[in-house]
Amino acid sequence: MFNASIPCLTLLLGSIVLLSSAIADRGYRPPAGSRAAIELAAGRLTDSRSKIAKSQLASKEAAEQDLPSLPLGPSVPSFGEAEPIPAWSDFCGRYPTECAVNLSEPAVLKLSAATWGMIGTINERVNYELKPVTDAEHWGVMDHWDLPGDGYGDCEDYQLLKRRLLAELGVPRRAMRITVVLDEAGEGHAVLMTRTDRGDYILDNRRQAVLAWSDTGYKYLKQEGSQRPAWVALDEEQQAALMASQ
Repeated sequence: MFNASIPCLTLLLGSIVLLSSAIADRGYRPPAGSRAAIELAAGRLTDSRSKIAKSQLASKEAAEQDLPSLPLGPSVPSFGEAEPIPAWSDFCGRYPTECAVNLSEPAVLKLSAATWGMIGTINERVNYELKPVTDAEHWGVMDHWDLPGDGYGDCEDYQLLKRRLLAELGVPRRAMRITVVLDEAGEGHAVLMTRTDRGDYILDNRRQAVLAWSDTGYKYLKQEGSQRPAWVALDEEQQAALMASQ
């Protein structure tokens, strides 16, 4: 359903344990989508890239950057409930913790210079390393959502991995919502929206820069809700379509 356009790989930082590359050399290949597969894919990250990523996250410049110099943008409006994506519902059945909403977490991230740098680093690294493939080629179906444990994925798979990595690094999952848009060509696409106290920002496999939602050129249709495992409309037509179907 959604198409990716820029290569990228699984980057697991923080508390995620990386499998030894020696295991891969012996021919072991865990099931696609399993935690072992995701960790194995992460092991393909070279030591030099890992050092670069960690240095970016902990850079003195980012730590000393003043908040007023960080981006400040608008928040996207919502219009009530929307119909969930069927492939998302299937994904949630297989990975319930990835879709769970923890109401004790903040729905809006308080943005700091260090967190902003971390978000940009994860977006860039995942985009750089994963290889794009359509769901039809990968899974033999039109739309299938999954964590890209084999190093390949469609656009929504990129965003699911970014969210997992950022959550592992302490960003509240509740503030990161998978979002469905129409691109400039009118085609369906999935991005990760991070809701912050300085506006809503988009992590996208089609660009390295993290932009304010209003600067992407996309039409926003709907996204995961932050109150429960459900979807909310970001377009009045989406809400009208749901109401008409009930």
